[in-house]
Amino acid sequence: MTPDRLPPGLLIAAPRSGSGKTIVTLGLLRAFARAGLAVQPFKSGPDYIDPAFQSAAARKPSFNLDSWAMPAATLAAIATQADADLIIAEGVMGLFDGAATKGACGNGSSADIAAVTGWPVVMVMDVTGQSQSAAAIVHGFRSLRPDIRLAGVILNRVGSARHERMIRQAMTDAGIETLGALPRSADLSLPERHLGLVQAAEQGELDAMLDRMAELVAAHIDLNAIRSAARPARLSRPATPLSSPPGQRIALAQDEAFSFTYAHILSEWRRAGAEILPFSPLADEAPDRLADMVWLPGGYPELHAGRLASASRFLTGLRDHAQSRPVHGECGGYMVLGDALIDAQGQPHAMAGLLGLVTSFAQRRLHLGYRRATLLTQAGGFAAGATLSGHEFHYSTIVEQPDAPLATVIDADGQPVASTGSHRGPVTGSFFHFIAPASDNPA
Repeated sequence: MTPDRLPPGLLIAAPRSGSGKTIVTLGLLRAFARAGLAVQPFKSGPDYIDPAFQSAAARKPSFNLDSWAMPAATLAAIATQADADLIIAEGVMGLFDGAATKGACGNGSSADIAAVTGWPVVMVMDVTGQSQSAAAIVHGFRSLRPDIRLAGVILNRVGSARHERMIRQAMTDAGIETLGALPRSADLSLPERHLGLVQAAEQGELDAMLDRMAELVAAHIDLNAIRSAARPARLSRPATPLSSPPGQRIALAQDEAFSFTYAHILSEWRRAGAEILPFSPLADEAPDRLADMVWLPGGYPELHAGRLASASRFLTGLRDHAQSRPVHGECGGYMVLGDALIDAQGQPHAMAGLLGLVTSFAQRRLHLGYRRATLLTQAGGFAAGATLSGHEFHYSTIVEQPDAPLATVIDADGQPVASTGSHRGPVTGSFFHFIAPASDNPA
């Protein structure tokens, strides 16, 4: 693809988390979809939950873009694959917030994505407790990096018509276009749990909620101005798949306990000719007997530990597969491969026993951040010695981990990390969530 053939895009950002960019993004996605546009969502940074909401809003799969974890070709391949009329990408945290050190394309901030792609930025400003000062904040964000273009601002949580007029005038005086102003609307909040928002699949009235967001956005944001401000990405798509799948036929656990899979990874596997064979451990389904390997992604197994412990067909099928073929678990999947999972009430639940790992949610501690892992043995389709980029995000504590380490792991500052993962025979697992090879040309 050449840039003039790519759909126009925008990045929705904010000065800080909690400003309302998720609500604005979801409202825009659903509003444009209801208007008959094919709108492609993206999410900046390592996040599984927001993309699921975006996919529901746009009725198209959402893809992550990560300037720390993704080499240039990987990022370009994902950002240029959209078959759409319009791209809307949601930022992470504040516009310039990222890891302490640079990755292949940047430090993981939303600003890096805007700079690499050339998508203009729309700032969502929570104007609670301020008026004209909001223009000074946006002016500072516009001025910090010359490689980023600010398209305009959306005011959020506006208190009154007078409040809106004051801020709009201040923005005009500063040469900043106001693209919309949302009133305070407490009924559009999204429920949260310990790893972020409650998953989209668990929202009983999700479509109705997204429609309400779209109606709010359409009533208070200039959708024509938003669309006119979008620009195509300044990128070209690589001609070949970027990595090989871990098998020709991959049995992939998929349900409310195992939902953390990145769309770009599955897309690359399929593009390389792999067949994805989904199954549900919560429904006590065994992995396909013809699968070359089993992949247990992360999710919330701690919320379903009792059901998983009693899922005899699933556990038997998993153990049978592991006698001769590889099994890999990420984070929650890693915990299920272990001997036991201790829930938040201190109750132990027997897991697959394919690794000696014992984890506990009764002893909660947050483990969060970018990770770079160098494999000590073959795992997940990569050879020993391969270096992978990803992240770690969980609250569980390791009680026992007797098996050999899977990898040496460092954080974004280059400091060693204790969560090395482990392996036993063809079974491998780690709290590391894989995003991309650390290089476009891995050794």
